[in-house]
Amino acid sequence: MDRKNGILIEIEKCREEMNAMSKKLALSSKEVVSISKQLDDLLNKYQNAK
Repeated sequence: MDRKNGILIEIEKCREEMNAMSKKLALSSKEVVSISKQLDDLLNKYQNAK
């Protein structure tokens, strides 16, 4: 369960960063899209964690 908790912390940090970026940049900007992909990867990692 510790691994999942670590992933959850990463997800929250990434989500906060994406929200902050999206207030300054367009949602379709490279930066926001890139962090969105990182968040997707973390969510998939969490989903597949045992």
